[in-house]
Amino acid sequence: MTFADLMPVHFGIFARTPRTRHRAVDEVDRQKALRLGADLRVRTQRVQINDLERKLAATGSRQAEAEELVVQQQATINDLTAERDCLLEEVAALKRRFAPQLAADANAHRVTVPPMIRDTSALEDQATGPIDVRPLWAALGVQAVTDPGRIH
Repeated sequence: MTFADLMPVHFGIFARTPRTRHRAVDEVDRQKALRLGADLRVRTQRVQINDLERKLAATGSRQAEAEELVVQQQATINDLTAERDCLLEEVAALKRRFAPQLAADANAHRVTVPPMIRDTSALEDQATGPIDVRPLWAALGVQAVTDPGRIH
């Protein structure tokens, strides 16, 4: 074993493996590979950009359709609101015009029931009786226990 064998490899002059030399052909091949990789990345990005532009155009057309629909719906809402306002005015005018007849009709067909009588034939409208609020032992008929040690 020689002294050079004991030396670490990072000392280039004493290393047992010969140092590789850079050759121009190898560097050209490496640069070509880098360029091909870059070209491939550029092509991929162009395809992605074209796809995104196509999606953007489709989205723009759908947005235009949606905006047109909103404008149509707003026009319909405005028309219906104006029609409703006209009908409300017409109803108010008719109520004013026919108020005496409506009042006479309501008086002619009024329901007169004495205030203390009501129809309790329906199950949900059964009459109720008074609520018994006596103490529990009085309601059960038991005498009040004043001495807990003595039960009657």
